[in-house]
Amino acid sequence: MKKRLVSIVLTGAMALSLAACGSSGSADQGNSASPAASSAASGETAESAAPADGDVTEITYAFVTFNNVPDDTSAVEEAINQITRSKIGVEVHLMPMSISDYQQQVSLAVQNGEIDLFHTLGDLGNDIASDMCYDITDLIDKDAPETKALMEEGWLDTTSRDGKLYAIPTLKPFALQPMLIYRKDIAKELNLDMDSVKSVDDLTAIFAKVKEAHPEMTPLAPVSQGDSGLTRWIPEIDWLGDSFSSPTGVLQGDNMTVTSYYDLPDFEKYADLVRDWYNQGYIMQDAATTTSAAAELMSSGNYFAYSASYSYPLEDTAAALSAPSGYDVGAIALGSAYLDTSSINAVAQVVASTSEHPDAALKFLNLTYTDPDVINTMLYGIEGEDYVKNDDGTVSYPEGQDASTVSYTAQLSCGVLGNFFIQWPLEGSGSEESLKWEDEQNHSAASSPAMGFSFDPSGVQTQYTAVSNVIKQYLPGLSCGSVDPKETLPEFRKALKDAGYDDILSAKQEQLDAWLQSNGGAASADSTAASTAE
Repeated sequence: MKKRLVSIVLTGAMALSLAACGSSGSADQGNSASPAASSAASGETAESAAPADGDVTEITYAFVTFNNVPDDTSAVEEAINQITRSKIGVEVHLMPMSISDYQQQVSLAVQNGEIDLFHTLGDLGNDIASDMCYDITDLIDKDAPETKALMEEGWLDTTSRDGKLYAIPTLKPFALQPMLIYRKDIAKELNLDMDSVKSVDDLTAIFAKVKEAHPEMTPLAPVSQGDSGLTRWIPEIDWLGDSFSSPTGVLQGDNMTVTSYYDLPDFEKYADLVRDWYNQGYIMQDAATTTSAAAELMSSGNYFAYSASYSYPLEDTAAALSAPSGYDVGAIALGSAYLDTSSINAVAQVVASTSEHPDAALKFLNLTYTDPDVINTMLYGIEGEDYVKNDDGTVSYPEGQDASTVSYTAQLSCGVLGNFFIQWPLEGSGSEESLKWEDEQNHSAASSPAMGFSFDPSGVQTQYTAVSNVIKQYLPGLSCGSVDPKETLPEFRKALKDAGYDDILSAKQEQLDAWLQSNGGAASADSTAASTAE
């Protein structure tokens, strides 16, 4: 039995807009929850202590940043390398990338042999099928045993295929809850009753009041390019290996029939709703094409709110997002958390298949789960220049600066990299109560009956490529309201069918039925659907 974290059961995201940040509790609390992390932080790492003099291997780590992409990472790299040279004989080059083109850049970088480490954003299945992931089955016990010890039994199964381990889940709270992040000053000024908002359907009246009082302001910003939040508002979705940004066949609730995501009544309902917001000026007019992310847009002062999914308490999420947003923000729930396999493996750390130094890459990756100084330098940069360490273990930005003005910060990637529970929290965020809440969320959140099922898309890769291109063409406009669903949705569905969408649905259903039978689940999707119909 793998070592169990004492106080927390974690989950890994999404996200994609996956990453809320502000650690729950202090660094000490995070370490106390993880005996393996504590011993590693004290220097007891396998294969790490003292490489031969001059024997240093260079690796490159590509990761997404939701903050500004820094112009120069050399000072941060040197700060990290001062630790890793002596500890594991490795030097790292950091390659932070914008969310807008992360997947494309990573794919090209792997093909060209330019990177050694990267992480997934909801696309692990495709990355494995595309031969982007190194098989670390025989390396993990030698090069990352402490990280393996942190994994709950079954977690590594979500990043494995055919008995081979291809990735390590990011260690963090996993149960994503859709939220609205909003400016508290505007809500107070207009006397908006934000506590009355229980779902997306309640937002139209709120946005109308904001627009009436502030015609120069847009009520809703996209969380990222082409992403209004729509794909998070539909309840109880098991993505079956896909991501928010490119969903194909899904399950909803207890029905084991694989369904077109774009045929769901809820998808059409919310596409119509966002279209109405677009026509009323309630959502950014070029949300489908902008390359700006929510924090940057909010900091401009021209937006009231945005919607994304986070796995932390509402107060913690708001506290963590206030600094990068440039305003004191609040957070309200727009639905409930729901767990599926993708909740754990959506954000996972991968050794690139073309890496010439997979052992060195895995040793460095191990430190991002076990060494607070390494992971926090990756996130926050240089102490005194990019952040200030406070007496209570939290960090803040230097006086007169914020996330948009310091030379380096990747703070909003805290839920994407390494071990969240040894990361320093921003000032004003996190508590022991938060840890308990996260533990409860991960135990009590509704779970898909297909939890543990991973789809292998290798047999329909051609169709996946064609379908993905169709989704990229149509989904942003539908999600952000810039096209009329009445006209565009039928056209979109036909284009999906022409691209081979039905082949993907059939392959998912076939694999799911086999998985259900082998795991003692429902005899078949047909029987499940029949019982549901009754």
